[in-house]
Amino acid sequence: MAVPLIFRSSVMVCGASMCGIVGYIGDKNARTILVEGLKSLEYRGYDSAGFAVFSADGRLELCKTEGKISALEKKAAGLTGHYTCGIAHTRWATHGAATEVNAHPHISSDGRIVLVHNGIIENYVNLRRLLEAEGVVFRSETDTEVLAQLVAKFYEPGRLVEAVTSALKSVQGTYGIAVMATDMPGTIVGARNGSPLVVGIGEGTWCLASDKSALPAEVSKLFYLEDTELVCLDDDGYRTMSLENVEIRKEVLEFQYEIEHADKNGYPHYMLKEIFEQPRTIADCFRGRILPEQGMVKLGGLAAIEDRLRDFSRIVITACGTSWHAALVGEYLIEELAGIPVEVEYASEFRYRNPVIGPETLVLVISQSGETADTLAALREAKMRGATVAGIVNVTGSTIARESGCGIYIHAGPEKSVASTKAFTSQVTALALIALRLARMSKMSGSQGMSFIQELMRLPEKMERVLEQASAIRALADEFKGQSNCLYLGRGFHFPVALEGALKLKEVSYIHAEGYPAAEMKHGPIALIEKGMPVVVVAPRYGVYEKVISNIEEIRARKGRVIAIATEGDESIRRHADVVFHVPDVIEPLSPLLTVVPLQLLAYYITVAKGLDPDMPRNLAKSVTVE
Repeated sequence: MAVPLIFRSSVMVCGASMCGIVGYIGDKNARTILVEGLKSLEYRGYDSAGFAVFSADGRLELCKTEGKISALEKKAAGLTGHYTCGIAHTRWATHGAATEVNAHPHISSDGRIVLVHNGIIENYVNLRRLLEAEGVVFRSETDTEVLAQLVAKFYEPGRLVEAVTSALKSVQGTYGIAVMATDMPGTIVGARNGSPLVVGIGEGTWCLASDKSALPAEVSKLFYLEDTELVCLDDDGYRTMSLENVEIRKEVLEFQYEIEHADKNGYPHYMLKEIFEQPRTIADCFRGRILPEQGMVKLGGLAAIEDRLRDFSRIVITACGTSWHAALVGEYLIEELAGIPVEVEYASEFRYRNPVIGPETLVLVISQSGETADTLAALREAKMRGATVAGIVNVTGSTIARESGCGIYIHAGPEKSVASTKAFTSQVTALALIALRLARMSKMSGSQGMSFIQELMRLPEKMERVLEQASAIRALADEFKGQSNCLYLGRGFHFPVALEGALKLKEVSYIHAEGYPAAEMKHGPIALIEKGMPVVVVAPRYGVYEKVISNIEEIRARKGRVIAIATEGDESIRRHADVVFHVPDVIEPLSPLLTVVPLQLLAYYITVAKGLDPDMPRNLAKSVTVE
């Protein structure tokens, strides 16, 4: 007989999502553990949230709501029982609107199966039609409901693993799921294909989550599920298997719970905290890797391909979003320092064309989370075509880190704000290290290498000086918060900086902004400029400085308002710009690490001035784990 259900939500409907999943079995109160875990995963989605928990006597309670985790926590305040097992979910909507009725967990129409899901089921329409033909009644238009109904179709009492494996054999698409059956309190089945799941183990504790950051302090060991693998957790422990129900032995890793970076440390938002962390995070990226006396770097993560680095005739860098902008800086760095041809590809387009790569190509894949679906697909495409692949990622143990086989961790620490800041500068730092390594193997002398490293080592202190201008940038924000359009211009190394500055403003303030090479302005975008329109020009004093000044004058002739990012000591630029922020002088290949910081601060303060939350911009999620 099915266990009684107590519902805290008006309708039992869900939708597929790019989201965060947590599951817990143990002696602690599952409700508290799950909600705290969701808070760690809220960067993955915050359209809605929910959980389902079993009490010690086998009662199941469901609670879900539209909005952020705080809304769920408030709604769940009335649940005072002790719950020993449960699953939870925070949603970024893909199929179905961001409403309470589409929030997870989802329960099958017969009330036997409870399920949360990250991913997209591509053949859900056909599956739904087949189920409807068998009399199954659907309550939503979403793809996730199909999964719950499909598992219920195959479910026989006490045989949840068999029902899940049978259901998933019919599924096309990506998924990370956690499933419970109402007549099996204390059991959770998890499975993944394209969406990450990590399993945590502690004394009397078994957990699973989309990210290890959501695992509770009781966890001391962990392992990662690979695609088409399942795990069954219960009071007796865990077992892992394939879709064919063949047992799989997993490598179990030590896990040390860290509260590091978990709170805002007095900052009003994670975004501002992470901007101010950058002097430390770029130092963490190069610390232990530089050999100043030799003008060299030691990149242990690339040891597996060390002997072949000289043999690559070209490099392809692929990434998405902010990481793509870092890749553009990397292209400039590697070509300038090492003289090796570099191409930068959008990971989302890479596998849908016919990229010319092979054994002579080194493919660098960049992803903060190490789980970006498009970038992971590009990695697999590159490997299939015979290229050597190296990853540049932040999250240890992530799928891209595991599948690339070699690469560099950027050591930026957890990045909670959806808008990436410290990951960008750490990625650029990692690319600078790679460029230096390649250059020293070819045309760069030891003394040149020593000079480059000395410049790199001075960057954290110089970045601190840029951050000292935060109050002046904040004062500017009130003036520009009412604008609806903005242009960002830069040349050479600062064209990617212009792109990144424009992206930051769009992401968090919802002001339309575009980045261009400064010289391209007169080939179309100049038509947009009108009286008072803000134009941010990245104009440090390098080789094309005078040409950038000419571009500024073209803007002023049309009464645009110029905000310039200039080199310390350049006071003459004040004759051409309405507002000037200075950055310390540094060699040009490393200058994007300084010139981007005022643009990050500008986006942040404009957003706050508009009364918006920069950590959770609408329609966005931190880790894009669906295509």
